[in-house]
Amino acid sequence: MESDANRPSRPPRPYEERLTVPRTWWLIALMGAALTGVTLVPLGPVPALIGTTAALVGCGMALSAYGSARIRVAGGTLLAGRARVPLSALGAARPLDEAEAVAWRTHRADARAFMLLRAYVPEAVRVEVVDPDDPTPYLYLSTRNPRRLVAALEAGRGSAPEAEGPRVEPMTGQAGTTGPAEPAERSEQRDAG
Repeated sequence: MESDANRPSRPPRPYEERLTVPRTWWLIALMGAALTGVTLVPLGPVPALIGTTAALVGCGMALSAYGSARIRVAGGTLLAGRARVPLSALGAARPLDEAEAVAWRTHRADARAFMLLRAYVPEAVRVEVVDPDDPTPYLYLSTRNPRRLVAALEAGRGSAPEAEGPRVEPMTGQAGTTGPAEPAERSEQRDAG
């Protein structure tokens, strides 16, 4: 039997979480599709069946897309929604309980922050961004496991390689997420002109 000192160190286990919608949302979608079918019954059974099917497919696609946001820590990178951030660009991570999470997504929020926000997930993690070239002050990540995510970020940062690939900026326009207000170059040009 080998001792712990003789075992090769394993890389940290990657963290991955999918922010799926609650089951009750699927039940509501099912009831909505049934109501659509009942509403179309006066037009005949075929329109009612087509309407019910279309409502089910539409609701299913919408809920699946909204609940497909992922948070992943692996290979020295944090992937959160469409954002990809090297762990070397991140500072301290702090788990937020329900009250703190509400505060950081409402009155304490910064418009420049990247927020992977899902209102049905009550807890979150706030991660400082220490990259001086990035106008984003912090990342707000809704998560069902805030302590595990913080531990994964710390473990990944300890084993992350120094040379990181290019940074992909968070994208705006996706439901529940926001990115930086504008790139630093544009704001500097506007201030100069």
